[in-house]
Amino acid sequence: MNDRYSRQQLFKQIGSKGQENIRHKHVLVVGAGALGSAGAEALVRAGIGKLTIIDRDYVEWSNLQRQQLYDERDAEGQIPKAMAAREHLRQINSEVEIEAFVMDARPENLEGLLSGIDLIIDGTDNFDIRFILNDLSHKFNIPWIYGSCVGSYGAAYTVIPGETPCLHCILKKVPGGGATCDTAGIIGPAVQIVSAYQVAEAFKILVGDFSALRKTFLTFDVWNNQHYAITLEKIRKEDCPTCGAARMYPYLSYENQTKTEVLCGRNTVQIRPSRMNEYNFDQLEKRLKAHGTVTRNPYLLSCQLHNHRLVIFGDGRVFVHGTNDIQLAKNLYYRLLG
Repeated sequence: MNDRYSRQQLFKQIGSKGQENIRHKHVLVVGAGALGSAGAEALVRAGIGKLTIIDRDYVEWSNLQRQQLYDERDAEGQIPKAMAAREHLRQINSEVEIEAFVMDARPENLEGLLSGIDLIIDGTDNFDIRFILNDLSHKFNIPWIYGSCVGSYGAAYTVIPGETPCLHCILKKVPGGGATCDTAGIIGPAVQIVSAYQVAEAFKILVGDFSALRKTFLTFDVWNNQHYAITLEKIRKEDCPTCGAARMYPYLSYENQTKTEVLCGRNTVQIRPSRMNEYNFDQLEKRLKAHGTVTRNPYLLSCQLHNHRLVIFGDGRVFVHGTNDIQLAKNLYYRLLG
């Protein structure tokens, strides 16, 4: 296996020294869906020293269209993505140390995994967790690489604590009611492009070539042949509660986290977002009609699915009827409401 990484080492910006650096690095991948599994595979093939993966979900048939690390046996067995990823990655490169955790990406879970981490890769599907990653990145001075994709659109951005604007500077608060892969679909090329940008940035960080990092927020629409690189250097805020002078890391506090509660005797889970959002019911109705029967009044919108019913209130609260399983309710919430 002496020439395993030979082609990578021939790339002069990595070389033998850079390859040795990669071999001694530890990367945390949060989310093992399309982006997370693609990034994890690329890092393992590149010879990363240690990889830690966290994911709360299991492999489904609809994943196989774009999540290239998994196969039909994983979907048939409903294998947790973190475990399936670990097994496939071990077959790809037995030299890499791989840890996998089947659990929710809450602040207390993530903090316990950050010792010795050199880089965090965003493979998540919602902004609640991304804002938590953003706070943890700055609290522990660990770079992280944002990535998202839906439809034919994708975006990527590299956050270096103390140097670049953070996600809070850019977005100010958690976005609400955005399109998701379950409501707008997604094509594989969008995933691969975002992952390629994430992994390329990861290589630069792992070998220590910070001067080569992209300084822009990258967005693209591969179907409509659009590509934008947005300069953000002047967006950084001195009063930002995450990366500014008086840091409070707001999304690590309980009051700024999404809350879930089983409603006693009602077979219903209530979900309250970290910040109350006013949904645009017209747009939401159009998106949800593809998934069930939608009814509404001036105060709420209801979507009847096959086995569950979602009721979305004007202030952002959501009832998931038909289950007392908080994890199932959260999965439905993030898949359909973003």
